[in-house]
Amino acid sequence: MEPRNHTHFQPFILLGLSEEAELQPVLFGLFLSMYLVTFTGNLLIILAIIKDNHLHTPMYFFLSNLSFVDICSTSTTVPKMLLNIQMQSRVISYEHCITQMHFFLLFTGLDHFLLTVMAYDRFVAICHPLHYTVIMNPRFCGLLLLASWVLSVLDALLHGLMVLRLSFCTDLEISHFFCELNQVVQLACSDTFLNTLVIYFASGFLGVIPLSGILFSYMKIVSSILKISSAGGKYKAFSTCGSHLSVVSLFYGTALGVYLSSAATQNSRSIAIASVMYTVATPMLNPFIYTLRNKDIKQALRKLCS
Repeated sequence: MEPRNHTHFQPFILLGLSEEAELQPVLFGLFLSMYLVTFTGNLLIILAIIKDNHLHTPMYFFLSNLSFVDICSTSTTVPKMLLNIQMQSRVISYEHCITQMHFFLLFTGLDHFLLTVMAYDRFVAICHPLHYTVIMNPRFCGLLLLASWVLSVLDALLHGLMVLRLSFCTDLEISHFFCELNQVVQLACSDTFLNTLVIYFASGFLGVIPLSGILFSYMKIVSSILKISSAGGKYKAFSTCGSHLSVVSLFYGTALGVYLSSAATQNSRSIAIASVMYTVATPMLNPFIYTLRNKDIKQALRKLCS
């Protein structure tokens, strides 16, 4: 492979999930259905929370932002994949690839931080119920959301700038359905040691620290619930965080599955298929989890639909 001319940015080639022509209509229908369900489900949750005054609380404020981020995350990757299948083209320009990578990292980072903030909200609600309204006041909630955005933007910007300094080879095929950071860096002809170092550092920052915060919050929550004498009180306390715990388990469980699959196999196509659960299926399932396990959301959706 030879370094390309810096004066002309050649496009990347997204190989997608399969190169078999007969599977393309199936993939198009499947991903279009998943995208429409994701968009509609999360949008309904946002509208229900906005319309119902009873849901104007910190818990549902962060949930509406999580739904918004899920819509944006899938909109960053899936429409381009659908367009490529429809146009029978796998080309994505250098600029579009870097932009897609930046926004995907941004919204993935927001997912991490919002889930951590929501865990902290449940910790305060269950462990310090008498001080909940004082601690989780509107100003503090706004600051938590702002901090999540700032940290996510800085992380995505850092990775974007690190990729811009690389020079790429003439073989620009990405074995994925979107411009994933690791895949893009692996195509570079120049030294990628600094990029790899930043990726590991950022992965630890965005993965280990938020997950540690979530685990600490739920350790305290479980400890407080076990101290409740009545079974009804324990069930009521746990039901307030059951939906969030399910979403956290799905989000980090699928992410861990993708990481383990990438460590176990060198087949990039298999890794791309496994990442569908993390990038597309999880945002699609989140509205169902909150709808099935949350009576307030159910009632708000009935009011919205009627």
